Amino acid sequence: MSNEIHEIKKSSRRTYTKLGNTKLETAEIVEALNKLLANYSVHYQKLRNFHWNVRGGDFFEIHEKFEDQYNFAKKAIDDIAERIRVFGQTPLSTIRDYLETSEIKESGTDLTAMEMVKEILKDYEILLEFMFHAIEEALDKRDSGTEDLIKGFAKQTEKNHWMLTAFSK
Repeated sequence: MSNEIHEIKKSSRRTYTKLGNTKLETAEIVEALNKLLANYSVHYQKLRNFHWNVRGGDFFEIHEKFEDQYNFAKKAIDDIAERIRVFGQTPLSTIRDYLETSEIKESGTDLTAMEMVKEILKDYEILLEFMFHAIEEALDKRDSGTEDLIKGFAKQTEKNHWMLTAFSK
């Protein structure tokens, strides 16, 4: 639990509401969204890196697929940050914050095309964990807007995972 949430729990049980949530509930939702945002942001940059630097016989197919996926990630990042703003909070927005918060790590440019695909598959598994956590927080707080938003990302991420898994076998 972050220090911010701990302090909110400790300091008050006020009847603050933002979109029907208490200050603590809002902080818990925003924390889950910021963690997802950080992971998505590192994943996005990794996809761009791979898009630019993929080589080999599968170049055209993978180059295009990575572009499709980073465009989806870019939209997701924007939607998550705007959802955080809906709660009156400030989303993480610096590379330093993303790298410190994200479980997804950067990759070099020296990977083979298949190694890049396997890296993205690992990223999808991490992203899905953070998506499911954000969905659980939203369900717990009766936040249907966040739940609906993240479920859409999860559905597409699961499909992308399936497609890249099929490609890599």
